Amino acid sequence: MKPRPFDYVRADSVAEVLELLARHGEGARILAGGQSLMAMMNLRLVQPEVLIDISRIAELGEIRIVGDMLEVGATVTQARLEAWPKLEEVAPFIARAIPWVGHFQTRNRGTVCGSIAHADPSSELPLSLALLEGEVVLRSCRGERCLKAPEFQTGMLTTAREADEMITAVRFPIGVGRKGAAFREVARRHGDFAIVGIGAVVAGDGNIRLGVGGVSDRPRTITLPRADESDLQDRIERFAWELGGYDDIHASARYRRDILRRLAPRVIQEALQCNG
Repeated sequence: MKPRPFDYVRADSVAEVLELLARHGEGARILAGGQSLMAMMNLRLVQPEVLIDISRIAELGEIRIVGDMLEVGATVTQARLEAWPKLEEVAPFIARAIPWVGHFQTRNRGTVCGSIAHADPSSELPLSLALLEGEVVLRSCRGERCLKAPEFQTGMLTTAREADEMITAVRFPIGVGRKGAAFREVARRHGDFAIVGIGAVVAGDGNIRLGVGGVSDRPRTITLPRADESDLQDRIERFAWELGGYDDIHASARYRRDILRRLAPRVIQEALQCNG
């Protein structure tokens, strides 16, 4: 299929984008990498009246340190962040998770913020945002606000972004996972959307923060104290049942829970071994 007719605007500034969003509201969609949006438009799951291309707005293409946060602008591609020289030092968990995002060809076009905006519960970057307790920066003609991951992603492919808002950046706390970080996922093939993705980081207090994507309608996290193996397994079992899971053409809820129960202890062990 092909998309319905739409108007195309290549914006030169954030102010221009915000004015267009204020004018068109739900009828407008923002194009950065287009890896998810264009497919949805071709299937007519999304039918914008106006497509706003932000790919050439220079101020949205920065990776920088802001206070104690790593800030990634709205047009920064996944490949650029993956190749950023300081990534392992600043955000070791993302350095481990981002190579699992699609293929290197799609990472050259797909953006970090675009993946988070799409809010697929199986995606690696929304899981990273939740696990690291990052935040999303939203701007409109009314002003700016920052939402934590649980506030931003409200359900499957659903976020708290208002129709007149755009994501200008996402922020990740610096140093989370320096004492240990690990990521694994199960998919039909490498590069496919994950059936289940699991990440773990060792916090500064020695506790383990575990995150899972693909089992619930959004990424979920839990903090686990350092414990013996049997107690840890019991906590993971309870966590899996609390999430419930869902059935789709790729896997049953039961299978998703089983992956979590079996894979999470391995991921936690990898994170602890990174801690030395």
